[in-house]
Amino acid sequence: MRGIFFDEDEARLAALSLVRGGFAAEVTRERLSGEDDDEGHPWAVTTDAPEIVLEMLVETYDGWLDLDGPTEAPEPSRPDPLPLPDEPKRIKRRPV
Repeated sequence: MRGIFFDEDEARLAALSLVRGGFAAEVTRERLSGEDDDEGHPWAVTTDAPEIVLEMLVETYDGWLDLDGPTEAPEPSRPDPLPLPDEPKRIKRRPV
């Protein structure tokens, strides 16, 4: 679970608060696609804290809660292959 913050100091304060509460927290820069300005990218705090704890910090520092986090595209599910015949299908009569 991640909390997204626009200010680095607020993201670091939120992470420090989580660590002091006994949770793991990591601050990283969140790269948004289409954003040209490096200073415009928000900061992400990834943690194992309960959702309610991170939600309170996000509300305090005007961020938002990202429950999904960054994920890779799921591999498309493929149906089981159809069974193949053991021999070619004969249209004409069989040889004698």
